[in-house]
Amino acid sequence: MHTLTDDELKREPAQLLDDAYRGQITLVTTDGQAVLITVPLENGAPAPGALLDMAAQLYDRGQISLGRAAEIAGLAYGDMMDELGRRGIATLRLRPGELERELAAFGP
Repeated sequence: MHTLTDDELKREPAQLLDDAYRGQITLVTTDGQAVLITVPLENGAPAPGALLDMAAQLYDRGQISLGRAAEIAGLAYGDMMDELGRRGIATLRLRPGELERELAAFGP
């Protein structure tokens, strides 16, 4: 997935079309927050695997939930977890200290 800032898009709007012709998904951000996603089409429909790739990358960046990723990809929740695992993307994300608290709850 290619990322453009809103300033880059203003300077080079043709970049979106160039990315689409190359079959590349583009994420446009403003102040680091996603505001627009473009998905290349083939015969009027998203290119094969494009939605799955996009969902996996957005989930990996922490910009969408696992449930939303599954919805975008058109997969069941469990199937999305499996796909993320195949891609080496963690589905269990703990904040610092959470693992220790969880383990402590089970006792020695």
